[in-house]
Amino acid sequence: MGRIRVLSDTVANKIAAGEVVERPASVVKELLENALDAGAEHIRVEVESGGRRLIRVTDDGGGMLRDDALLAFERHATSKLSDVKDLLSIATLGFRGEALPSIASVSRLTLETRSEDEQTGARVEIAGGKMLRCDEAALARGTIVTVRDLFYNVPARKKFLRSDQTEMAHIASLATHYSLAHPAKALELYHNGAEILMATPAASLRDRVFQVFGSGILDDLVEIGGFDRELPGDDNADPSWFRLTGFISQPQVQKLNRNSIYLFVNRRLIRDKTLLHALSSAYQNLMPGGCWPFALLFLDCDPSEVDVNVHPSKTEVRFRRSSFVHDYVREAIRESLAAAKPASRLPLAFASPADKEGRPAPPQPAAQLPYSDFSRQIEEFNLSAAASEAAGTLPQIPDAPEPPPLPIGQLPEFVLQRPAVPGRFDFGPSSFAADAPPRAGSAAGGRGAPDTHGPLPAGLYTDPAPGLAALRDLRPLGQLHESFIVAGGPDGLWIIDQHVAHERVLFEQVLRQMAAGQVEKQHLIVPVLVELSAAQRVEFARIAEDLASAGFVIEPFGPRTISIQAAPAALSVAEIEKVVFETLEIAESELRQRTMEDLRRGMAASIACRAAIKINTPLDAHKMQWLLDALAACDFPMSCPHGRPIALRYASREILRGFHRI
Repeated sequence: MGRIRVLSDTVANKIAAGEVVERPASVVKELLENALDAGAEHIRVEVESGGRRLIRVTDDGGGMLRDDALLAFERHATSKLSDVKDLLSIATLGFRGEALPSIASVSRLTLETRSEDEQTGARVEIAGGKMLRCDEAALARGTIVTVRDLFYNVPARKKFLRSDQTEMAHIASLATHYSLAHPAKALELYHNGAEILMATPAASLRDRVFQVFGSGILDDLVEIGGFDRELPGDDNADPSWFRLTGFISQPQVQKLNRNSIYLFVNRRLIRDKTLLHALSSAYQNLMPGGCWPFALLFLDCDPSEVDVNVHPSKTEVRFRRSSFVHDYVREAIRESLAAAKPASRLPLAFASPADKEGRPAPPQPAAQLPYSDFSRQIEEFNLSAAASEAAGTLPQIPDAPEPPPLPIGQLPEFVLQRPAVPGRFDFGPSSFAADAPPRAGSAAGGRGAPDTHGPLPAGLYTDPAPGLAALRDLRPLGQLHESFIVAGGPDGLWIIDQHVAHERVLFEQVLRQMAAGQVEKQHLIVPVLVELSAAQRVEFARIAEDLASAGFVIEPFGPRTISIQAAPAALSVAEIEKVVFETLEIAESELRQRTMEDLRRGMAASIACRAAIKINTPLDAHKMQWLLDALAACDFPMSCPHGRPIALRYASREILRGFHRI
């Protein structure tokens, strides 16, 4: 007898279940996608014991006919494909035809469904892949799938499940993702009878973000409009189209993991290295290495441009033109950040919203779970900042020890001829006036004495958008600890870190000069000799051309030494050797993993950091004004090349609220 045999359907389904059903969240994902493909407007998910005991998904979609309900549990049965050509342009969320039989093979499953075309519905019960019964039932239009005792007949799989809280966190994350992907639909999630997520139909994606994460997050987000692109089709076919929308966080919002990144391709939840790398590249030199932003990105494209049939659980895709998609997403994000120029706000502790009875309104329970904790982290940051302020301590700047302050003679000469900056900043036509008429209705004497400070300027009641475009209107008021510039503007009070502000100015200047091949050089009277190790000599040989493009003129001086004949004009002689060694370290640690463009940006960041104005350096009004003007002209004035925020804003409304004027 031969040794080759055909596996039974029961065994085949269990093998497929090992690929499709990894944990309870996998079951919820498949059932949610089926409900959405069926056109459901209201979906309710009920879970018990983290999905071990019960998973029930109820929807008001199109439902199924009785015969279709039976056929749905056959392997490779699906209503979403009819021809092999359909695999090249899949527009639905589910398509493999393995989900229901795979789930039914490792659980006790009940399917209740009714189509509009039938008067009665059907109830199908399956246990361990075996059909138990199929009866008629009086049901409303739609489908209810109940999955009990998951992995009851596969104990080896069951023992690998994590705690109920961990499994529920995965389910809550999944429900959060799909509620964001479909803001016009209602999605409810319950665990052991307690509400976890309640997302009612929202008019826009912004409203859905507010529902899921609360109001605190919206102030820290930048919206990406419709960035549309078209590419010519192949063989006279119609052009392929791409569209990117969504939200990204401001650079000062820095996450230590990727759990707050939500990626969708044609409304399908995915994990994709191309899009993640594009997102990381867009925030390069705006955020410290190892940090991630909050991102909610929707890439809609021609279905023929993406292959979704590359993974059993449908969480990975393959783009036909991955290089174009990478560059398109990266540039769209960078253009959105450059246009918004978001400003960091001073962390203030405000009262949380209250309900009708005056009690603080609790956040969505999903926000307390490990996989959707954005709001909680923001609240903790505010509390720690408030505690530091109450203790009277000044936050430490996370810089390496600085060398002695450099002279500011490198600033342009014309700043010495600027007219003096007025000592008082006028907030516009309606400025504070001592002779303004008192407020109406104020009584004389005591607490009801007339307000001799006059009416508040009308413009201060409407707080402008906190964008760094306001930098062009700022006027310096002075320095704090000879390290921070305090400036006033029509939208409030600003504090600017002079070192990182000048660092950003120089960084963008060096990048432009490197791209044009016109870096300003200073030829040294006495060359700087630098001795290199064997590893450094190898790295130097690889990046010699890039050092030359950055303004260095370096020649060999013996077998182990190089002679630096010229260097970028912004560097002092004492900093030249340090920049060369920092560049060699960047090359050694990053070149094997990143592109040469990353190395050039790292080199420019090192030059800018060493040449920038240091902290504990006094500046007069002319130099402060020059720095503000130069910063306002930058493309990305929100962060230094290493990701530290440059400016903090204390809004006019917050000032007025603090003085009880509003």
